[in-house]
Amino acid sequence: MSLRAVKEIYQTKPTIEGAGVKLQRAFGFGKTAEFDPFLLLDDFRNENPADYLAGFPWHPHRGIETITYVLAGEVAHGDSLGNKGRMTAGDVQWMTAGSGILHQEMPRGDASGRMHGFQLWANLPASLKMTDPRYQDIPSSAIPEVTEDDGTKARIICGDFWGKTGPVEGVAADPRYVDISVPPFTRKRIKVETTRNAFAYVFAGAGTFRDASEPRAVLTESAVDPNAEAVYDAKNHSLVLFDRGDEIVVQAGSEGIRFLLVSGKPLEEPVAWYGPIVMNTQEELRQAMAELHDGSFIRHG
Repeated sequence: MSLRAVKEIYQTKPTIEGAGVKLQRAFGFGKTAEFDPFLLLDDFRNENPADYLAGFPWHPHRGIETITYVLAGEVAHGDSLGNKGRMTAGDVQWMTAGSGILHQEMPRGDASGRMHGFQLWANLPASLKMTDPRYQDIPSSAIPEVTEDDGTKARIICGDFWGKTGPVEGVAADPRYVDISVPPFTRKRIKVETTRNAFAYVFAGAGTFRDASEPRAVLTESAVDPNAEAVYDAKNHSLVLFDRGDEIVVQAGSEGIRFLLVSGKPLEEPVAWYGPIVMNTQEELRQAMAELHDGSFIRHG
């Protein structure tokens, strides 16, 4: 078995999207090759309704899939094809924009004002850019959960993991998307196929993925002091990008660690990207913008 080294650790950047929603962007509009087939990950956890209630009014998508995972609060959505729905805590929506839709997403907090969740964008291959749009709305109750003997828990949203298969299916990049919780001070080895690009996004607790062959805490500056408190380099809002290999190892800190583990087969195709539209060439982008302008963007039947 070959352990995946950590290629890079990123911290999220504050970003404003939609009609003024404040969120944290883990990656996006940058290095597409290293995350291929994924394009963007936004963390929209927020405790202040004034920062998110304006929501994401009507906007277009083409050429991608968006995966929304709600942890607290709810998101109401509707689109130009007449679809409507509501996601609540633990639910997932996997939307294939394909040839194009116009939709809106309006968040609302829970009784405490919390609106927590993530949105991941996955690219579509050229052969499926103009496929018919579709939704997969997955209630929390349909997402399988596995608890290992050491207390590690996994919610499997998409792909095969620990003997269970997530309910999202038929996605072009054959991704694996898992919500993993590792108990305090536990070291866990997790298989990830060598052919996939993979990353972990930490959103609770802390730990380390560094020194994969023997994971341990990174000591404070007073490393000569054996009583120095350990400092873990992966914590809330940390995105860990892995190099090649077929396993990762995580060492949880004193509070445990919870993270999204996402992997997929790279498409290795050119990317032409403008806002919510992702195609392969600039000409295709120009065509999409022209269709938005003249009203022919939505393909009916």
